[in-house]
Parts: sequence; C-alpha cells; structure tokens
Amino acid sequence: MLFEFEDPTLQPIYKKVMAGARLSYEDGVTLWKTHDLLGVGYMANIVRERLNGDKTYFIHNRHINPTNVCVLSCQFCAFGVKAEHPNAYEKSLEEIFFDAEKYNGGEVSEFHIVGGLHPDYPFEYYLDLLKGLKIRFPAVHIQAYTAVELEYLSRLANLPLKETMEVLKEAGLGSIPGGGAEIFAKRVRRKICGDKITGEEWLQVHEIAHSVGLKSNATMLYGHLETAEERTDHLIRLRELQDKTHSFVTFIPLAFHPENTVLDFLKTTPGQLDLRALAVSRMMLDNFPHVKAFWIMITPKIAQLAQSFGADDMDGTVVEEKIIHAAGAATDQIFHKDQIIDMITESGRTPVERDTLYEQVEEWKEEVATKV
Repeated sequence: MLFEFEDPTLQPIYKKVMAGARLSYEDGVTLWKTHDLLGVGYMANIVRERLNGDKTYFIHNRHINPTNVCVLSCQFCAFGVKAEHPNAYEKSLEEIFFDAEKYNGGEVSEFHIVGGLHPDYPFEYYLDLLKGLKIRFPAVHIQAYTAVELEYLSRLANLPLKETMEVLKEAGLGSIPGGGAEIFAKRVRRKICGDKITGEEWLQVHEIAHSVGLKSNATMLYGHLETAEERTDHLIRLRELQDKTHSFVTFIPLAFHPENTVLDFLKTTPGQLDLRALAVSRMMLDNFPHVKAFWIMITPKIAQLAQSFGADDMDGTVVEEKIIHAAGAATDQIFHKDQIIDMITESGRTPVERDTLYEQVEEWKEEVATKV
C-alpha cells in the first residue's frame, strides 16, 4: 500500500527523495511549513534507512563542564554567569580528573567537554586539562571546545586559529563538538547572542579544524526567534561546508529551553517541532552521515519516536549534564547502558554502541550482543 500524503506539495519532494536528489532551499521551507508532519517523517525515514538501515547508535560518554563563569551574556543561555553570581562554579583540574575517574568505570569511550569562557583561566589550563585526561585515560577520546571556545582560546594563546588547534590536538584533543552555531542568521544572532562569534566565523573555525584533521559535529538551536527560512538557510550553509571538507560527523538539532533565560517569555518546543527538526535536517543534510536525537533536550520518549523521523543516534550515557538542565530540562542527567539499549529496542531499532567517530563497539541483535 502506497503512502498517501495529506499535502500534495510534498509529492515533488518525495520524487526527489526517492531519486536520491538534493533538496532545494524552497523544498526545505516547504518541509518546515507543511501541516503534513507524518508525510515529512515518512520521507525522512526513507533517507535514514537508506543511510543507516535499522541501526540506532549510542555512546558510553561522560560530559564535563569545567565552569559556568563566562565573559559572554547570551540571551538564550541559562548556564553562563558572571563570577560574582551565587550559582557560579569553577572546577580545578584535580576535581575534574577525580570526577572523570569516579564515573569512568573502564567503559567510557568519550569525554565531552564544553564550558564558559572564563575571564581568568590561562590557555595553559585548557592544555593541561587535555593532557591530564589523556595521561590518565589514554584510550578515551576527547571531544572538546566548541568553535566559540576555540576562537577565545586562540586569543588567549595569542596564536592563529590553525596553530591553536594544532597545539590542542597534540595535547590530546580528538574532535570538536558542534555547539555555538545557534542560528547563523544575523538578524536573530544580534538578538540572542550579539557578542558571540558570527555564523560565518563559526563555519570558518570548523573549516580550519577540518583542515588540521579534526572531525566535528554541527548543531542548530531552534524554537526561539528564528523563522523557517532562517532554519533552512542554516542547514544549507552547513551542507555547503560539508561538500567542501567532508569532515562533519553528526548533526544535532538543539531544542531551545527558555527557563531561566532572558527569553523566558517563550514556550518550550512542542513535540511536533522536535520531530520535524530532525526529519527536515535528515533530508536537507544529505551529506551528513548521522543525525542525533539528543534525549536530554527532547525527552527520551520523543527521542524514541525520532528514530522513525530521520534520527539514527540517541547520544549516550552523558553523566552530570549542566548546560541544558540550567535552562529547566527535567530529564535525568544519566542513563545507564541497559536503559539506552532498552529505549532503542522499544523503538524498533537495533542498538549499536559506537565510539565518537562511529566505529562500532558492540551491536545487540535479538538480545545477543556482538562485539567488533
């Protein structure tokens, strides 16, 4: 039985999807605006299964947020504060190493490190953090420092961006997270993060990272002041850079959480927008291998549904996430491996544990684990 679209304007897009043809800017805007959410999801699932079959990936990782003290004052952010704020915190290197040891348990394959731009930390702090973790946990991949942080670190080090990344890479940096992209549109960026690097600068940082052999992820913050047209432009600009460097690994749409931000008059994103963001991203980003449904941001239940709306990844165990919870996220801060495996199985997919760069660690089929 053929799928019947409620919105006939999706038929030409469906033909492109079936032919493996690239979608246009106009197609993207149509996908954001159509009322036919199931039609959008149906097409995204075709692309998802073409690229990744019935596998859903996850990682045994541990988030590390060294400090929330930040020189920036982004309107959308509930995490960053000034040093005199009662909720400000600063973790010493020894505290971070102790926590990493405490939660590692011999199974963590990734440390994911992002934090505030501290006004007083020297460049050596960031270097020593990488070196110290690498000495203590040589087998653990370190994904650290968003494009915003890297640009800041290059100024701290008084080095060009490329040299800064080479120094960090030598110290143990393995790849770059995708944060800080927010939305590339200048109109919105001026309102929500006017003192942060521009969208063009974010793209440049990632292009340089790719040139020195560092893979990276990419993100888009949605559900605040942006339009469907601006979301589409954001995705196309990411797609264009990926055409050039082929070094983006995963795309993660990030749902805006307004609580405790200057934008707290906005509502949290509805489930239909969360699913649509993943589905549209999957179809527009035809050259990105993976699209992630970050369960902490959109809830585990929506993340499960998302596996039929274009997503093929659910992130991981996380442990002690602070940034999104500062904005009111009510989800747990940790999921154990067996919980994630159950979530994926319940969504009708095959759980596959991966490392940061999607090398397979273990696959579960019919309750039998296959190690690679």
